[in-house]
Amino acid sequence: MSENPLLTLEGVSKSFGPVTVIDGVTVNVYPGKVQVLLGENGAGKSTLIKMMSGVYQPDGGRILVDGNPVSLPDTKAAEAAGIATIHQELNLVGSMSVAENICLGRMPRKYGLVDRRAMKARARAALDLIGLDVDLDQPVGELGIARQQLVEIAKALSLDARILILDEPTAALTTREIAALFTVVEDLRRKGVGMVFISHHLDEIAAIGNSVSVLRDGKFIAEVPAGTPEDELVRLMVGRDIEAQFPRRREYAGEAQTLLEVRGLSMKGLIHDVSFSVAAGEVVSLAGLMGAGRTEVVRAIAGADSYTAGSVSVRGKQLPKADIGAAIRAGVGHVPEDRKVQGLVLEAAVNDNIGYATLAATAKAGLVDFSGQRARAQEVADRLRIRMHSLDQAVGSLSGGNQQKAVFARWIVAGSTVLLLDEPTRGVDVGAKVEIYELINAITAAGGAVVMVSSELPEVLGMSDRILVMSGGHIAGELDAAGATQDAVMSLAVRDIQRDLEYQLMKDGS
Repeated sequence: MSENPLLTLEGVSKSFGPVTVIDGVTVNVYPGKVQVLLGENGAGKSTLIKMMSGVYQPDGGRILVDGNPVSLPDTKAAEAAGIATIHQELNLVGSMSVAENICLGRMPRKYGLVDRRAMKARARAALDLIGLDVDLDQPVGELGIARQQLVEIAKALSLDARILILDEPTAALTTREIAALFTVVEDLRRKGVGMVFISHHLDEIAAIGNSVSVLRDGKFIAEVPAGTPEDELVRLMVGRDIEAQFPRRREYAGEAQTLLEVRGLSMKGLIHDVSFSVAAGEVVSLAGLMGAGRTEVVRAIAGADSYTAGSVSVRGKQLPKADIGAAIRAGVGHVPEDRKVQGLVLEAAVNDNIGYATLAATAKAGLVDFSGQRARAQEVADRLRIRMHSLDQAVGSLSGGNQQKAVFARWIVAGSTVLLLDEPTRGVDVGAKVEIYELINAITAAGGAVVMVSSELPEVLGMSDRILVMSGGHIAGELDAAGATQDAVMSLAVRDIQRDLEYQLMKDGS
């Protein structure tokens, strides 16, 4: 196989106003190899792949395809050069069929009408390239995230893409789905497709990558083999050693009073008879498989959703159902699973997003305290080290980790004492993860209580005091985090599923 790169970004630079976000970076993508881009949120990875895909044009340096300088003024030009990008936010139309999505914008026509037979043939050929067997007429929105992602890859390959950019492709996938995706990537590698891969999961790099380009603050730091030890990758990324990946500290010395009490919480068909309490200074995690009911419990506590039975009390006072305002006034803060859809107003300024929960509480004579809100937002943004140009910057333009910190900042300004965290480090790099873990430590050290939902078992084991494992909508068991193992958590998580399956098999056989 030729060792000449398919794609080269040679000494590229990019600035937005006075801020330089990429400074003289060189990256090569070779046929049949996976080039990993690694760096903290805000390191410049997204800007680089936007240059590759024609969204941004470099201010300096040049782009070469097959060794020849090219201009990529837009995404169409990148596609024509054989470059396709699979973004973390998938670019599919949920109401349209699988075949229509694959051929979108390039529908074959006959006598001026869409040639549906040719469309399906083209779609089937693209799906066969990755071994995906789905109904071509099924609306793509009915597929799971993993299959939607594979449809995106098939769509890219139908464009004769030779260079595939995968931006956080595993962020919302289960372990089994990730394994299936990696099988497809391995097959594409054998076919000579060059790939760029971005992930915050360091354990994936050795499994899927060939080499790693490390970025920090917009600058190229090093290119190392994909098998480089994780602690060395972290040091290159953040410029310092991180002593503990999960730095849980139990520093609260006050009275162990119960802050949150949930009793018999039920939602028809979703959760059943969920009961637990959380004391001051404590982190309690809700573990389990997707669909186990973890998010539903958190949203009910936060007042985002109603429930059919049970109660939620904070400091002994019962909260009304489905009343977000009452929950906020009681000191409950909620960092939702999907920060972009449920946690932030992306077009609004950082200042506004931080202040949304306290607009009414801090008003003076019925008027919003704009100057006070700005001062409070600036103080907490500085404390959390939110990387931004100013408080007036649209929060949607921040990196994922800094967006997450902005949601945390809102509840710190609000003085929340019960914090509900749903996948708090999803899509966040290792450096920002540790900063979020330190925020959790600070909240509990000050006498707050944290309920955390996480699908990352190392995070659950490393940052919890107690673990409540959910299965089939109820709590299947409780574990002390100090002595718990991943196997013990998973055993409880699948116990009821296995029992129900055995019952169904017995029923079917009777």
